[in-house]
Amino acid sequence: MSATARKKAPNAEDIRARKGDLPLVSLTAYTTPMARLMDDHCDFVLVGDSVGMVLHGLDSTLGVSMEMMILHGQAVSRGLEKAMMVIDMPFASYEHDPAEAFRNAARLMAETRAGAVKLEGGVEMAETIRFLVQRGIPVMAHIGLTPQSINTLGGYKVQGRDDQADAVLADARAVAEAGAFSVVLEKIPQGLADKITAEIPIPTIGIGASAGCDGQILVVDDMVGFFTAFKPKFVKRYAELGPLAEAAIAEYAAEVRDRSFPAAEHVFADQAPAKGIKS
Repeated sequence: MSATARKKAPNAEDIRARKGDLPLVSLTAYTTPMARLMDDHCDFVLVGDSVGMVLHGLDSTLGVSMEMMILHGQAVSRGLEKAMMVIDMPFASYEHDPAEAFRNAARLMAETRAGAVKLEGGVEMAETIRFLVQRGIPVMAHIGLTPQSINTLGGYKVQGRDDQADAVLADARAVAEAGAFSVVLEKIPQGLADKITAEIPIPTIGIGASAGCDGQILVVDDMVGFFTAFKPKFVKRYAELGPLAEAAIAEYAAEVRDRSFPAAEHVFADQAPAKGIKS
């Protein structure tokens, strides 16, 4: 079934079934209005822990809490009808042991109505992915550059070049075998992304990977130009809304200061108008 013909939001198995078919479209969202804008166009919407950097001004995703994810997950859920919602498990909510991961994943899904959770890690997280899937929690995996691990990766570097390629490929195989229904490939070389996509049986979702992946995802604030602190190489700016918004704010400030706003059409008369006439 094509993305435009569906009558209801897809679930994890629907996403899995799109392997090798029409590319999957995804963006991040953190608010109800933004979710509503992308609902007609995305197959799934990710409530990403990137919210910490994009909306809360943090310098990494490590400070994002369960409470933050739940708050933004609930907001996004209110804006979606046709797209599936996936939600990130924040740092330190799943790494310690599978049982803790299950408790936190179940809470995220119950309180936000998400259709799946996403967690970072490959071989080392396979046992946890399997534990969650066996207990009814659909899992989207995330390998390559994993932002929650920047302190051990040495920053936001490309992963999988040269002698690292085998390790990233092993991660892809491990999460697929453990039962993940899809996997995000972040900031890895194009050839490696194509090899993983051809080899594993679940959809690959690229972000800084390859057009040959089974789908793509971007941070929406990056692609529309709202977030301007930095611009990754893999981001295409489809709009520059940040400068437009700043120009509008500057114009508003000038009109307030010269008292041209509010004008007559923005204020209310002392007497109520006759019936049928707007005041």
